[in-house]
Amino acid sequence: MPERLTEMLMDTWTPLIILWITVLPSIYTAPMNQSQVLPSGSSTGLKRLTEEQRVLNRSKRGWVWNQMFVLEEFSGPEPILVGRLHTDLDPGSSKIKYILSGDGAGTIFVINDKTGDIHAMKRLDREEKAEYTLTAQAVDRDTNKPLEPPSEFIIKVQDINDNAPEFVDGPYHATVPEMSVVGTFVTKVTATDADDPVYGNSAKLVYSILEGQPYFSIEPHTAIIKTALPNMDREAKEEYFVVIQAKDMGGHMGGLSGTTTVTITLTDVNDNPPKFAQSLYHFSVMEDVPLGEPIGRVKANDLDIGENAKSSYDIIEGDGMDVFEITTDAQTQDGIIRVRKPLDFETKKSYTLKVEAANVHIDPRFISGGPFKDTATVKIVVEDADEPPVFSSPTYLLEVHENAAINSVIGQVTAHDPDVSSSPIRFSIDRHTDLERQFNINAEDGKITLATPLDRETNMWHNITIVATETRNHSQVSRVPVAIKVLDVNDNAPEFASEHEAFLCENGKPGQVIQIVSAVDKDDPKNGHYFLYSLLPEMVNNPNFTIKKNEDNTLSILAKHSGFSRQKQEVYLLPIIISDSGNPPMSSTSTLTIRVCGCSSDGIVQSCNVEAYVLPIGLSMGALIAILACIILLLVIVVLFVTLRRHKNEPLIIKDDEDVRENIIRYDDEGGGEEDTEAFDIATLQNPDGINGFLPRKDIKPDLQFMPR
Repeated sequence: MPERLTEMLMDTWTPLIILWITVLPSIYTAPMNQSQVLPSGSSTGLKRLTEEQRVLNRSKRGWVWNQMFVLEEFSGPEPILVGRLHTDLDPGSSKIKYILSGDGAGTIFVINDKTGDIHAMKRLDREEKAEYTLTAQAVDRDTNKPLEPPSEFIIKVQDINDNAPEFVDGPYHATVPEMSVVGTFVTKVTATDADDPVYGNSAKLVYSILEGQPYFSIEPHTAIIKTALPNMDREAKEEYFVVIQAKDMGGHMGGLSGTTTVTITLTDVNDNPPKFAQSLYHFSVMEDVPLGEPIGRVKANDLDIGENAKSSYDIIEGDGMDVFEITTDAQTQDGIIRVRKPLDFETKKSYTLKVEAANVHIDPRFISGGPFKDTATVKIVVEDADEPPVFSSPTYLLEVHENAAINSVIGQVTAHDPDVSSSPIRFSIDRHTDLERQFNINAEDGKITLATPLDRETNMWHNITIVATETRNHSQVSRVPVAIKVLDVNDNAPEFASEHEAFLCENGKPGQVIQIVSAVDKDDPKNGHYFLYSLLPEMVNNPNFTIKKNEDNTLSILAKHSGFSRQKQEVYLLPIIISDSGNPPMSSTSTLTIRVCGCSSDGIVQSCNVEAYVLPIGLSMGALIAILACIILLLVIVVLFVTLRRHKNEPLIIKDDEDVRENIIRYDDEGGGEEDTEAFDIATLQNPDGINGFLPRKDIKPDLQFMPR
């Protein structure tokens, strides 16, 4: 049976299986005693040539083959015959031996060394190895010497359809916008077939949809998936599960197939308007709610998602458009209603608003579907709350003259309870703002009085805080700032701006301006300062000086004559009366000191002392300093000379009467009193060195002497 199958296969694949190959002619001179193989067209075309032919003709290669074929996946009880090798040198005897080497030789492929038949010993798979390169050679059986050079040939494994298509990248996920038109591209899938794409239709694939119709379609050869139905709505169905099949053999019967899944998700487009969950909303809020505080939320639902579901809210109508505002919560897409202005239950107890929600991003393709907005009504009820007192003004400005009497009323603040119950109010001053307790307030009517005297020149402004408290509820407290301005009265006399001392040159001229003085006044009149200057009545007829008022509110001091002399009078005192223009006017007397000085010809002051006047004319300051230095030098020389003279006349020997040192000798004997004259020698105590007749000298250095113990 196997032999019969082999014969059938060989008959079928006769053009492909080469049993032997015509010898390729090659021109070369053959060695002596070497035979030639001639093409005979049969397996027995071997001829022996004569010696002459051997010499004249080149021998041809005896056998050459190219390739053989074997079917893959063939299995049976016997090895399959792949082909037969034969050489023209084989006379039919058993002296020729065929040898096979190369890929799989001896394991996969085995050759009959006598007949040259090649058998496949194992089941072959083209997808594992498509071809094998082998080498065949004919040798002498006895000597193993090659009769022909070795020749290569190839055994190709012929493909059969034994591999199904596979989707290597599956399963797939794809998206397509909702409401797309028919034929919109979705995605493309790809299947691979391990069979030979060249031989037959084993790798020719055709694609089809097993599940997913009628929503999607696929191109049979390109595997492009497209939409098959128009206006698929994501809000109705968002995800589709599609099964794709790839079948080889061109899709014909008997072909192998593989499948994959494609999950197709519809992406959102803005094809739905926002819609309020209810048409009427009710909220209540306390009248004392802080500004910006949320009082309620409204929600317009949108079936779309993401950016397409974003909405903006606005108040388009109502009696509280300026009292309330609405903003969008970016996380929840809610409309948050907030208080924009203070509420007052006593003034208005309810508000009605009309709010609108509109999509932020509108798709122009669906704008014809209607307005992408919706409206709702919001009713807000204001509830009464216990509110603190309310002052009649947010701030107060009071004025008081600095000479106001103690306990006089400066001003008044008023406040009331805005609640319906209208609790009485008590007023007080925050003493942290009035540490010196300069003001008081009437707790009942809010009148502010003066407690201590004021001085504008010390403190022009006083800022205090008034506290209003409900008597029925002490936690309800309000505060208001009060600024008190102290008004000026003319209570300060003018005076010189600074201590002036004028200098008058001896060589000055009559009418010459000696000094310009100015005055200051601590008061602050409304129309500015205007000063009047005058001399004392007894100085009006002063023969030396006069005064002149300038336009800039200053005063010029002028000399009436020339010839002032420091010898006659060095200093002049000129009392001046300064008056202001207040009501009543205030005045003071200031004295100007005028000193007579010696000046250069240019009017530059050089000296203002009387002693400087008696110095010889023509001596400069440098000359005076030089003379003084010479006098001091002469005095130093005289002192040194006297000192040296005294030192030269002084004796060199120290006499007993000149030694006034007190020498103390300590001993432990008890003295005998005044009458004990033999206890010690006073001369020895006064001069211990005198015992040996030695007197110290002052002009030489004494030698070291050691006294016996």
